[in-house]
This record gives sequence, structure tokens and C-alpha cells, in this order.
Amino acid sequence: MIHSIFSRAFPRLLAAASLLLIAPVYAQTTSTAPQSTAAQPANSGVTIKSDTHLVVVDVTVVDSKGNALHGLKATDFTVLDKGEPQTLKSFEEHSAVAPQKQEKMPPLGPDIFTNYTPNPQNSAVNILLLDSLNTPMKDQTYVRDQMIKYLKELPSGTRIAIFGLTTRLIILQGFTQDPEILKAILNGKKNLSKGSPLLDDPTGNGTPESMSDQMADAGFGNDPTTAQAMADLQQFEAQTATYQIQLRVDYTLEAMNQLARYLIGIPGRKNLIWFSGSFPLNILPDGDLQDPFAAMADFSDQMRETADLLTRSQVAVFPVDARGLMVLPMFSASQANSKYGRSPSLMIKDISSFQQTNEQEHFTMDQLADETGGKAFYNTNGLKEAVAKAINFGANYYTLAFSPTNIKWTGEFRKLTVKLSQGGYTLYYRHGYFADDPSKPATHAMAIPAHNAMSTAMLRGGPDPTQIIFKVRALPGASGENVVAQNNSIQPKTKGPYRRYLLDYAADPRNIAFQATPDGVYHGAVEFTVIVYDAEGNMMNYLNNSIRANLSTENYAKVLRTGLPFHQEISVPEKGEYFLRLGIHDMTADRVGAVEIPVVNIKDLSAPAVPAPAAPAVKK
Repeated sequence: MIHSIFSRAFPRLLAAASLLLIAPVYAQTTSTAPQSTAAQPANSGVTIKSDTHLVVVDVTVVDSKGNALHGLKATDFTVLDKGEPQTLKSFEEHSAVAPQKQEKMPPLGPDIFTNYTPNPQNSAVNILLLDSLNTPMKDQTYVRDQMIKYLKELPSGTRIAIFGLTTRLIILQGFTQDPEILKAILNGKKNLSKGSPLLDDPTGNGTPESMSDQMADAGFGNDPTTAQAMADLQQFEAQTATYQIQLRVDYTLEAMNQLARYLIGIPGRKNLIWFSGSFPLNILPDGDLQDPFAAMADFSDQMRETADLLTRSQVAVFPVDARGLMVLPMFSASQANSKYGRSPSLMIKDISSFQQTNEQEHFTMDQLADETGGKAFYNTNGLKEAVAKAINFGANYYTLAFSPTNIKWTGEFRKLTVKLSQGGYTLYYRHGYFADDPSKPATHAMAIPAHNAMSTAMLRGGPDPTQIIFKVRALPGASGENVVAQNNSIQPKTKGPYRRYLLDYAADPRNIAFQATPDGVYHGAVEFTVIVYDAEGNMMNYLNNSIRANLSTENYAKVLRTGLPFHQEISVPEKGEYFLRLGIHDMTADRVGAVEIPVVNIKDLSAPAVPAPAAPAVKK
């Protein structure tokens, strides 16, 4: 029986059930567009529906030294929607968990996994975005080293996920509080510094002279017969550089859009800490070209749509300039005996261009941070300290929600202003929303997919919800199979041969809404789901079992001691990198629990001699 599997560890978990912290509760509506909300009272399993259209605003208040201000009340805030005062419908303060030593889970064995954590969690979650598309290689290495140093002092309760950006978005590590897991990812082969195909200086060691510079050095510009060819080459190089920047902007903003869609299902505030090198918002006309306007570009509209999508997903962006404190590259040793030695006026021009570009890039960082309620960090080599400030900044905030008095949903952008009754403080929050009709799709930006509790719980790499605490034993079964396990929903592009994995659950029944009837039978409705994801986050296989548990008084008392058992078998392709996302859903109370298992962690374990039997008295 499954009781023997968990007899050593699970009773401790049950004994601690009364001490577990319930995950913070938020309105299910995290979109900035007004729409129906579903608020869930703390410690209840009942979802209460409301027809109120809410706009949610997270506000961080800091003093002159950058310290978060605590203890404010709803009456201390005034919210103006296009200048009109609004009445707050809800107000909540979120504070970072007090610093404490990270508690470690007791050893459970290599085949046992759980979503239980002994550490209280901060309400906000954090995403580190390592941008190799816009960052020179040497700066990527420095960022990684700084993050490893930060993780050595990771405050307890801090949940972090790591994503990478090349020409696409990559999930490197899902949300975890374990600094050792995060350090392993940063030190792993997947996170080796990569040269960007779209940067003029992918290594950061100095940009080689362009072809037009080399021609100028050779004196071609003084020859009337070659002057036009040289001018045409300069025009071509400028337009090519603009095209490369356009591609970088497109790839970067699409990655941000994907993150926004992914994160909207996760309740509460999300802090996106974006390590990037250069990301200009526009390219100004160049008077030295034949056609000064041919190489210009303006990406502000694209940026505005992305910023709106992020705010609709309750994501605050904290851009961090990965290049640190910069010096003028014209004075680098790599530029010795270069074009500047032959043309001092060219150096003055390039210095002016560098400073102008740098200011534009920092303006872009400030603008994105300002529009989403975050804060930008640049001109500093203390990247470790910048991350610590960003995470602390994003963990201490107030959530304000109001129902707009103006119910004309015209899709217009409405400016938000938040004021504090006390002076001398700085407020960080998003500064507007689009007044979309909640009954119609948004017309001004990309659509956001609908989420429910279970679909959010099953996100690849998402936080592990703990409304239902459970353990699972995961072991490999038969290998080399060409047919998948029973009831598996294999995806069309998934190819074998397959290896079968045996999953045996024990869920804490105290988290499940069992209802007793006069005949002494306890009734519950529970859904067990497992999804196989590949490394890119694509679903490869799927298994869902819904059960109606009808337990006698005797069996219910037994389940209280041992956990509610269930057995599943899932097939995984033998070749490739895969992850199992396991979830349990109480269909009566709409509570969920989930955990994620890298297949590499269990594929070499010893298979059981015989499959664990399914528990009696639980009927499908």
C-alpha cells in the first residue's frame, strides 16, 4: 500500500499542516483592463464571484533613502482616474518576509517529491531575464558571477525563476526558493555566455573598424571617382545597422509579450529583473549620410503596447544595465592607432554619438520601469546590490483596487495618478490603463489567454501552489515502448520510443473538501493531472484522471493518517530533455497543488519490482 511508501516522511508533513502558511489571496483579475473578479477569502476553499470591474494598482512607497514605508492605510492614498477621485474597493499591504535562515526539507529520498516548503514565501515572485541578444559576452559573464554572489545571501521566502533571451525566450529554471538549484543553472552549460548575432560588438572587446572607415583610412574619400561609392557604402552600413536594431527590438519585445502572457495566470505581483546591454527606443537622423532619414527608426509604439501587456499581467520591470559603469570606448587600448589618431574630429563625433545613444538607452529603461511600476538601475558595477534592491523593492508594496466611476469602455488610455497624504516620499506604480469593454476582446493590444486555477498550476516552471499539500513517488518503469501508457494523450509531433514512469501520490486530505453524508460516507471530487513538457515548454503528453472518492468512516480515518492515494502512469520519450508537471485539483473547493520533476532526476533510479497497487475505496 502507498502508506508504506510515505510512512516515514508524510506523518511529519501532516503534523505540520496546521502550521503551513496559506498562499496569499488576490483577486483573480490581475489584468489592468476592467473585468469581472473572483476574490477568495483566506483559508476558505470557496470562490466568491463578483461582477465588479476592478483596476488593480501595485504601489511601492519609499523614503529619501530608498527604504520601503510600511503601515499605511487605505485612507492615506488618493487614486485619480483621468483626474477624477476613485473609491478603493480593496486595499492590502504586502511586506517582505522577515530575514531568517533558510530551512531545508528533511531528506525524502531521490524518488520522493513534494510541493511543501518549510519557508514562508513572499507574496511577489521574481524573474531574472538574462539577455544575451542585447548584451556583450564579457558583460554576460559578469552578470552571471554577480548573480551567483547574490544567491549566496538569498533571503528566505524569495521565489525566483530564470529565463534567457537569444533570438527567442528560453526558460532556464522554473520558480524555486532553493539557491543551490539556481546556482547550478547559472553555472551550467545552458547559461554559457553567448555572442549576439545582431550586435556590432558581440564580445564587448572593441568594435572592429567598418569597411567605410577602412576606405577612409586608405584615402578613398579624397578621390572624386570613389567618393560616391564610399558614401553609398556608409549609407548601406547605417541602414544595415538599423535593420539589426529593428530585429533586436522585435525579438526582445516578443519575448516580453510571451512572458506577460505566461505570467498573467500567476496571482499577485511579478518582478521582472531584466539584465540587458543596449536597447535604444529610437534612432535619430544622421546628417553625415546622403539620406539622413533612411536609417532612422522609432520603436515607441511597440514599446508602449508591450508595457501595457506587462501591466495587464501585473508585471513590474526592473531593467539593469549589464554593462555596469561604462567608459568611453574611444579611449580603449583596442582603439590605439585607429581612425581616431588620423581624425580627431571623428573622435569628437563618435563621443557625441556614444553619449547620445547611451542617454537614449537609459531613457528607454526608465520609461519601461516607470510605465510598469518598477525601477531602472544603470551606471553601477554593483549588479548584485541592484538585484537585492529590486527584489526587496518588489516585495514591499500596497495593492489598491477600484471600480472606475467612468463606465464608458471606449478602449482609450486613462491616466492614473496615486497621491499620498504624507509628503517626502516617492511612489512607484503604473501610470495608466486601457478602458477596454470587459465583455469584448481588447482592441489595442495582443489578446491575453484565459486562466483558471488548474491551468495556472500546470504552467511549465510556474510556482508550486500549496493549497493542496502532497507527496509523490516517481520511478521509471518499462523502457523501449512504442505504445504509450493507457489513457495518455500523446501530442501528434511526439515520437517514441517511450519510457513509462510510475507516479504514486499521497495528498493531504485536510486540504480537500470532503463532505460527510448521514450514512457516514465522505465524498470528494479530485482531479489528478500530469503533463510532459520538453525543454522549450511544449506539451508532449498529457494525462488527466478525475475521481469521485467515496470513503467510509474507517477509510477516511486511515486516509487522514496516510494521505489520499492515487496511481498514474505516464509515457515520456526516451530521447531528449523533459519535465513532469504534476497537479492535484479539488473540484469542489477549487483548490490546487502542483510540483515539477525534471525527468533527468529520476530516469536512472531503480524501477520497482511490482507496481504500487491502486487504493481501494476510491472509485473513478
